[in-house]
Amino acid sequence: MSRKILVTNDDGVDSPGVIALAEALRPLGDVTVVAPDTDRSGIAHSISIKHPVRVQAIKGRAVPTYGCSGTPADCVVVGAFDLCGGLPEIVVSGINRGPNLGDDITYSGTVAAAIEGVLVGVKSVAISLAGNWPDDDFYHWESAGRVALEVAERTLQTELPAQTLINVNVPNMAYEQLAGRRLTMQGRKLYTDRLERRTDPRGGIYYWIWGTFDKGQIREQTDLEAVRDGLVSITPLSIDRTDRGSLERLRASALWADVL
Repeated sequence: MSRKILVTNDDGVDSPGVIALAEALRPLGDVTVVAPDTDRSGIAHSISIKHPVRVQAIKGRAVPTYGCSGTPADCVVVGAFDLCGGLPEIVVSGINRGPNLGDDITYSGTVAAAIEGVLVGVKSVAISLAGNWPDDDFYHWESAGRVALEVAERTLQTELPAQTLINVNVPNMAYEQLAGRRLTMQGRKLYTDRLERRTDPRGGIYYWIWGTFDKGQIREQTDLEAVRDGLVSITPLSIDRTDRGSLERLRASALWADVL
């Protein structure tokens, strides 16, 4: 029996990235795409609990494809427990238009979908094409698709902890120009000029939340350094956020001695 593969994203079912990813992964098995029906970038790990989630089959695609009214995490649940026709062996989320590096991982719907895959018990990969969105005029989807196939194949053959997913960022360049691959740590991506306050023509106040990243902050062996240097960044992420060092220090502290 051919293995089942679930593909999703946060850029929406019509994104060229999700179409390229589905095509790239076809050699691995039976691909099913369940992706948001509109762009839901930056939605993180939101789920729908107060309204129904609806799906619609998309005609004319090379693999079974469904647009979903929910979030990326919703797409994984719907796909894994119904539309794939059985629990998939791997969830691959992407190809995101733009990087998911450093602190931006927290906001990413692309990464959140892979987290949801881990939560439902499936090996999961998030993959992003690290173009300078929205400024780049051309995105090398084929490069990211080829890397996605490579990483998915290796992930399927690797024993990972149950709480671990793989986050991949591919520099936006031709496949032959990639400088290599690197196993990395998550970096820090601290922003300045985070908030801009403006006044509309009627005197109302509104805000733009964006910010500027200083590339001088990039540390060695991180995802940010790898992509800057033209390398594919491959970062194992754990969904267990317990700071065990702090936990032990609190247990040993007199200040917290009455807390069981």
